[in-house]
Amino acid sequence: MRALTIAATGMSAQQMRVETISNNLANMNTTGYNARRAEFADLHYQQHSRAGSISSADGTVMPTGVQLGLGVRPASVTMELAQGSLSQTGGDLDVAIEGSGFIEITLPSGSAAYTRDGGLKRSADGQLVNSDGYPVAPDITIPSDTRSVSINGNGEVYAHFTDQVAPQLLGQFTLSNFTNAKGLEAIGGNLFVETSASGPAISGAPGEDGLGTLRQGYLENSSVDAVREITELIEAQRGYELNAKVITAADQMMAAAAQVR
Repeated sequence: MRALTIAATGMSAQQMRVETISNNLANMNTTGYNARRAEFADLHYQQHSRAGSISSADGTVMPTGVQLGLGVRPASVTMELAQGSLSQTGGDLDVAIEGSGFIEITLPSGSAAYTRDGGLKRSADGQLVNSDGYPVAPDITIPSDTRSVSINGNGEVYAHFTDQVAPQLLGQFTLSNFTNAKGLEAIGGNLFVETSASGPAISGAPGEDGLGTLRQGYLENSSVDAVREITELIEAQRGYELNAKVITAADQMMAAAAQVR
């Protein structure tokens, strides 16, 4: 009985939806995290009679036909690009992106990764790094005798010294954007890498060419809406229960058929 396998695909789909929702809720406090949405598509159809086929000798055309669906399949888990609210931290190395764009990070392999997590740190050598110790690109190093650091909206980093009135320009952040940012591959640690689906990175100075600006002393909160996630969790749970009931009903029908003498 096809109903058993069809309902099984429905239960599997709702299970994936719950897993996606649980990941969103787990990352409610993850800096710069964008919520994911599970998307599904119907499976193949069994064509008992095609719409438009001739149904009789006099040439009558069937207006609809008989097509039986075989269930559902996962289509994608899409990242919803949305600006999270900004939370003031007061940290001189905390920067939030207002608008589109990603900060470029250099991985140990030498390849580039991208993040919206602006919680930067200072390495033992004074280099600006992310929470995992990977350096920001382009490289910016803060001298050991720096009294304070200021970062303006255009990404320029200035060092202030006790014995100098004028600040010293250390470098400038660049931001990167993508033609299809949803095509980026998440590798964990709030990092993404480009793929053939995302297209190559388009880099520029903050505030130029449609890129966002930087705000020092702030971090971008997760864009997860807890109320929406709980609502969708309830819907997924009900969907799972309904598909389970279909399996129970199909099993009872098969049992009834087996008992016929």
